[in-house]
Amino acid sequence: MPHPCSTRRRGGRGRASTGDPRGAPSGGAATWLHRRCHAGRVTSQDLLRERYGAPAPWRRRALIAASGVLVLAFVGWLAWTTWVHATPAVDSEMVGFDVLDEHAVEATVAIKLQDGVDADCLLRAFAEDHTTVGELSFTPTGTGRTVETIRTEREATSVELVGCTAPGQPRPR
Repeated sequence: MPHPCSTRRRGGRGRASTGDPRGAPSGGAATWLHRRCHAGRVTSQDLLRERYGAPAPWRRRALIAASGVLVLAFVGWLAWTTWVHATPAVDSEMVGFDVLDEHAVEATVAIKLQDGVDADCLLRAFAEDHTTVGELSFTPTGTGRTVETIRTEREATSVELVGCTAPGQPRPR
């Protein structure tokens, strides 16, 4: 009974393997074919392994270890970045404003400062046509609400808190 794998290529004239070592050339071609056959089919992994040799087992372990180190480094960096941006040295929020007269606006700002931080905050007053009519840069004295008066060139209709910055925190918050 012939072996399920054939030594013939399509269109070739060779005989099918019998699986009998007597008919096989020296070197055990029938055994070699039998190793490559799985349910009558030759797998591509076996063909690649036969042609190029099996990959060294340490390569896979080294790749997995290097990937693990990279993933841990990325997760550590992500945690550090999240922590830094979640806990700013200074944080501010506009509570409200009152137009005192044609040339003054009073703004109430809530500020959270970490101990020993010198911060600078910026307020802007806008007119009805959205032009800037006044600006005030101030240094908060501590945590809590503070009321600041902005001098304006004409009547202001809105006030914007640009934010507060501190050393090491260039983005206003």
